[in-house]
Amino acid sequence: MGLVRTALIGAAVYAAVKYVTKKDEFGRSKLDEIKDKAPEWMEKARAFKDDYRTEMR
Repeated sequence: MGLVRTALIGAAVYAAVKYVTKKDEFGRSKLDEIKDKAPEWMEKARAFKDDYRTEMR
């Protein structure tokens, strides 16, 4: 049972990595898009954290 479960998890991880790194017609992958949007998401998270701290004081 453990071997089958490990094989299924490995196949799922392989498929996810394949999907995220697959290039589209412009030569960009989903991972490239995530990397480009990460700084924007970090700024939003910092703003949310600061607002939360202000409300909790």
